Amino acid sequence: MSQTLQLFSAGAFVPTEAEAQRLTLANDADPREADLTGITAIELQFPKFSDGRAFSQAFLLHRRLGFTGEIRATGDVLIDQLVQMQRSGFTQAVLRADQNLAHGQALLAHYPAFYQGDAVHTAPHFAPA
Repeated sequence: MSQTLQLFSAGAFVPTEAEAQRLTLANDADPREADLTGITAIELQFPKFSDGRAFSQAFLLHRRLGFTGEIRATGDVLIDQLVQMQRSGFTQAVLRADQNLAHGQALLAHYPAFYQGDAVHTAPHFAPA
């Protein structure tokens, strides 16, 4: 079973971590160069839905750097992107204001597991535990 991506509406979202514990990375920044000391949440930006560089950043943070805090998608976040976000290592998504939160949750529930591995669950579904 995949980790559940937490969804928030843009207008209602309030970060729970202190500002000093949050790092916002531009989508062209290399996360490997960021100082993650004391950081509990990283915001990755989608300036437009067709710009997917934040997916690569999330993968690097989660898999290569072993970041275990919140990886949050912000900006032009559509429900169409949620399954890939969850599989890339995002833990939270702040949906664009015109996106329906209930539809996003239903979409994630529709795909509870995948046969191939991903950034979160590296072993294929059919591999012995």
